[in-house]
Amino acid sequence: MKRRPTVAVFGSSSTESATTEWLDALRAGDRLARAGFDVVTGGYGGIMEAVSQGAAEAGGHVVGVIAPALFRSRSGANRYVHEVIEASSLADRIDRMMQRSTATLALPGSIGTATELLISWNTNHIVRRAGGTPFPAVAVGPKWRIVGQALIEAVGAIEADIFWADTVDDGIEWIVASGSPAPRDIHSE
Repeated sequence: MKRRPTVAVFGSSSTESATTEWLDALRAGDRLARAGFDVVTGGYGGIMEAVSQGAAEAGGHVVGVIAPALFRSRSGANRYVHEVIEASSLADRIDRMMQRSTATLALPGSIGTATELLISWNTNHIVRRAGGTPFPAVAVGPKWRIVGQALIEAVGAIEADIFWADTVDDGIEWIVASGSPAPRDIHSE
């Protein structure tokens, strides 16, 4: 079965519905699906659910990578997820999301989202240093720009390895304009 390009969307699990961040995430899922992308998220609530709902309602395939042993208080994937993947740890969860994706989009979140963003950023750093072409990776909003600037100044991270978008729409437009690389075959890696 040929898969469509897939965007890993990172974001808070505690974002309440009808907030600006939730509505932005809903629109992100919708716009990505309509542009020909599927989505993979952490599969739970908040921004992950809003992205899943937007993508599912627009005809996209939604993958949720959950970690039941890690998040024991959560009752499983949100109702918009079509395909559930269970991960054994936080590192395994992020790895499975990254293997499945052809681009990443970091929306508002806390330390978990920051970890996912940093893995995406570091992956691009490694690819670029090896002479390859980094994949589309976006961080949306002023808070991620503050975190990014600190890492650029403190540890020499390369600013160009991430696209720093002011809005969700700017980030999605950049992903779409960057092209749609073929999904990686997660079974051969």
